[in-house]
Amino acid sequence: MNVRVRQGLLAMLLCAASGLSFAQESFDSLLQQADDIRTSDPAGFNRLLAKLERQEDRATSEQQVRLKLLRAYGFLVKGQAESAIKQLEEIQLGKADAELKFQAGAVLANTYAMTRQFEQGLQALNVMLPLAQSIEDREVKHRGLLVAGVLYNQVGEYSLAQKYAQQVLDDEPVGRSRCVAGNLIIESQIGFLTFPEDEAIFAAIQDCASQGEPLLAGFSRSYLARKWFADGKVTNAINLLERYLPDVERAAYPRLIGEYHSMLAEYRMKLGNVEAAEQHAVKAVAQTVAIANSQPLVAAHRVLYEIALLRGDPTKALNQYRKYAEADKAYLNEVKTRELAYQLVRQQILQKNQQISLLDQQNQVLQQQRKVDQLQAQNTRLIVILLVVLVASIGYWAFKIKRVQLSLKKMAETDALTGICNRHHFTLRAERALAECARNGEQAALIMFDLDHFKNINDRFGHETGDWALTEVAEACKGFCRRIDVLGRLGGEEFAILMYGCDLRAAARVAEDCRVRLAQIDTKSTGHTFAITGSFGVTSSALAGYSLAKLLSHADRMLYRAKHLGRNRVCIHEPAQDNARDVGSNVLELPHRDGRVEHHTTA
Repeated sequence: MNVRVRQGLLAMLLCAASGLSFAQESFDSLLQQADDIRTSDPAGFNRLLAKLERQEDRATSEQQVRLKLLRAYGFLVKGQAESAIKQLEEIQLGKADAELKFQAGAVLANTYAMTRQFEQGLQALNVMLPLAQSIEDREVKHRGLLVAGVLYNQVGEYSLAQKYAQQVLDDEPVGRSRCVAGNLIIESQIGFLTFPEDEAIFAAIQDCASQGEPLLAGFSRSYLARKWFADGKVTNAINLLERYLPDVERAAYPRLIGEYHSMLAEYRMKLGNVEAAEQHAVKAVAQTVAIANSQPLVAAHRVLYEIALLRGDPTKALNQYRKYAEADKAYLNEVKTRELAYQLVRQQILQKNQQISLLDQQNQVLQQQRKVDQLQAQNTRLIVILLVVLVASIGYWAFKIKRVQLSLKKMAETDALTGICNRHHFTLRAERALAECARNGEQAALIMFDLDHFKNINDRFGHETGDWALTEVAEACKGFCRRIDVLGRLGGEEFAILMYGCDLRAAARVAEDCRVRLAQIDTKSTGHTFAITGSFGVTSSALAGYSLAKLLSHADRMLYRAKHLGRNRVCIHEPAQDNARDVGSNVLELPHRDGRVEHHTTA
């Protein structure tokens, strides 16, 4: 009886073990099936995912992690990116093996790219890519490298995208990986503005079509259409797109649908088929959400704007132009955002590497110190080495401090906008120059001028244009100054030139030449047309002595005299001689280039 009982129990255990093994095998099989069709059959994938979730309580810990990865795919298919990111981050932070973490990192990077969080996506790549060398499953490895290629293409780093796609091709991939790698190579070449040969694009289309990947085949055909359009084969490009447009629409991927209609609108417009171009453009714009911040949306709005112009409808044309301008601005901002994300992450990596390098150096110092403690015989030699390093460090930091001091000195002396002396430094240099002139019996002259109607320039065209005008004025004035002269910006739009060893008449001619040069400044590069003129006041040490304050006072008085007389002129301080010293008055006549002559005598 006992023997029979034991035999019965053994049979039951064997059956249970067999059932468990069958259940695990079945669960693994379902996981694999779901993974195989997750991109080619979204509906079938969702059915398998629901079936797996109902059996989750019977799964092992590893199977649960794989199911969590598939669940993340499911969230992505439904457009629930935040839920997908949560699942993927749990895998990365958990105790999963390197292969599953690699897979999760690839999907996470791709998810961030889909949600335009490019900085986070690149950070996820930096965590995932170092694991690639330890991945034995070639298909898993290929998928991760291809995700890197996709993301690098999106941020404009086409050489890196081509590098990772080529690594996959060199590893003789099969199935979908070969299709994706071929697409990435073509896309990166287009990014470099160099189209591949037709045969290469046809091969990529064939690879994708044979693997049942209509979306990727559709993208490859769009690349071929772009190449034919660039080669002048507009009709061939249109025929290709219209032939496969029904397939694209059946695939129900809005972004590709919008791209096809946008290209057809642009190409039909090129041939003068206005009605067909308009129909395609309207359909492309209808996919605005899918193609937001993209070149296809910009092209579609441009076509609608051009059609409105052709039909002589200014109201509609203006409305379409606004939409076109907004789409173009959004697209350019998107490109800049992607490029900036790469630069930020690259900088973070460099900083991290520097920190690691610093820690390594510190570790080496500790090891060296321990060797010093262990090997007393080498103490003297090591001390000498440390002293040399110390001296070198002191010299290095002394050099750095000196450079910083020079930089700070330049910042304190220079006007940040124009690059000439600021008011404080101008005062110091001018006073030194006047003192030297007084010692040597040399004359000195001061030219002071103010830009006319400068506030109007700022108000009408913006401070950026005003800053450009100030910079151009400073550059123009530099051409009239010798190395011994002092040019400075006193504040706002007011400038001054102290001319060493120069009399009043020579300074007046320089001021007039400067006035003419300012009026000749071409402002078209700013996108606006306006005049730059200045009102000048001139005096000299022969009249005001070597006091900078007095020279500035006299020149300032003449400057405002020029303003009062109508601006854009030069007024010279020429006081009347005292009757006790000389009879009559000394009047200076200075002809202007436009024929005006100013006569000024002041008490």
